[in-house]
Amino acid sequence: MKKELLVQRLGRVDYETALELQKETERAVQTGKQPDTLLLLEHPHTLTIGRRGDNAGILLPTESLAARGVTVFETNRGGKITYHGLGQIVGYPIINLSPEREDVHRYVRDLEEVLIRTMADFDVDAFPIAGLTGVHTQRGKVGAIGVHIARWVTTHGFALNVNTDLTFFDLIIACEGEPVTSIQQLLGHEVEMSSVEDSIIKNFVDVFEMEALPLLVK
Repeated sequence: MKKELLVQRLGRVDYETALELQKETERAVQTGKQPDTLLLLEHPHTLTIGRRGDNAGILLPTESLAARGVTVFETNRGGKITYHGLGQIVGYPIINLSPEREDVHRYVRDLEEVLIRTMADFDVDAFPIAGLTGVHTQRGKVGAIGVHIARWVTTHGFALNVNTDLTFFDLIIACEGEPVTSIQQLLGHEVEMSSVEDSIIKNFVDVFEMEALPLLVK
């Protein structure tokens, strides 16, 4: 039988609240009180610093960031610095990889595959690059990935630029310094966020060989 996946489409959630929700969900999944869960949401303007990052990658002082409505958080995910904001779909898979998927590299590659298939649903050619994490196009990186795994339960996840204001990436030195793009920039028009979420859910359950439970909508 396929494992069940609970999907929660939460809309706009501030980063601190989402972090606490991740922790609560992680505990529930670890103890078996809740099935594997995928949180899909959108953050207000936020910079997050991963385990390999530091404040040196932020190019504006704190006061200037605050004036633009940007908050900064240090996290325990992998990677350096990234931006989360409006028009970007953030996915936090909180799933138990044990026993059949206990492979960190495979997990990251599977997340990349989910995003690559999602981009293909919108007629965009996306691909991984050896030695880098995330999903790329000929015009730049479109999807970032940074994860944390404890007792084989995952937290953090991926961010896909859909209708994102890419000028906010100018505030940081991104993880590998590569250019960034969005689905909107690649297609030349805005894309309905819910349709991209639909595609992500479909591809996530296919790649991870799961069955989605009825959606919980905000």
